[in-house]
Amino acid sequence: MHNFQKDGAISNTQAGNDFESEAKAFFASRGIVLEEHVALDIGIEGKAKRHKFDLESTDPRIVVESKCHTWTETDNVPVAKMTTWTEAMYCFYASPKGYRKVFFVLKDFSEKRRETLAAYYLRTYEHLIPCDVEFWEYDTEKKTAERLR
Repeated sequence: MHNFQKDGAISNTQAGNDFESEAKAFFASRGIVLEEHVALDIGIEGKAKRHKFDLESTDPRIVVESKCHTWTETDNVPVAKMTTWTEAMYCFYASPKGYRKVFFVLKDFSEKRRETLAAYYLRTYEHLIPCDVEFWEYDTEKKTAERLR
């Protein structure tokens, strides 16, 4: 049996919540106060359904999805996680116009591949990323983030 729980985490849910809190604090340090899990209407072709982004603000108008995913233990691509990232891209695509859209991810470098998980996604899934989505990569040790796109 495989244990897919993050090392040192009580649960993957808790690890995600902790990372979301770090994202919120990062933006607060830049003067952007974000609320957690505020639902917005998203949809295409006139249809809409409520969706809760991880973080959101109406002033300024911004939505944030945060992911603390890493390469697999054997340094392979976490394929199921990449599907989750692509789903987030679709939610950004279907989100209301006029919002700044930020995908905030954990910086995780693969020695084997010589790139971070975010760089890998940007390189291989570029065709599925809406042009107005910003990619930010967060270094939890340094408490800094770099905008990749």
